[in-house]
Amino acid sequence: MPADILPMIITPDLERLLRFYRELLGAEEVSRTPQEGPAFFVDLRIGDSQLGVVSDASVPLDTPQRILLSMAVETVDDLIERVESLGGEVLGPANDMPWGQRVAHIKDPDGNAVNLTQAI
Repeated sequence: MPADILPMIITPDLERLLRFYRELLGAEEVSRTPQEGPAFFVDLRIGDSQLGVVSDASVPLDTPQRILLSMAVETVDDLIERVESLGGEVLGPANDMPWGQRVAHIKDPDGNAVNLTQAI
């Protein structure tokens, strides 16, 4: 089953990191959530690629992992049932989010954070 992959970086200073990628690589903002007020997610386009930047003030910069893979799939609920049998970990049930996605938070066998997302 094919999937679209959106790498995400979790940062305690969203504006600092956005400025870095804009100025270094010419990143352009595609969208932000929420659209008004302080954002907790910004989607950037860099060339033909996209990069998500997630704001979390509680994450220290020396945290070993602050990268999150978000994978758009056809059916989150079908895939979540297979995660543990493949050596991964399900962190909770899939939830419908107010921005129009069904999301399941999992870890791959190496402990990498992965979101399985489905448009609703």
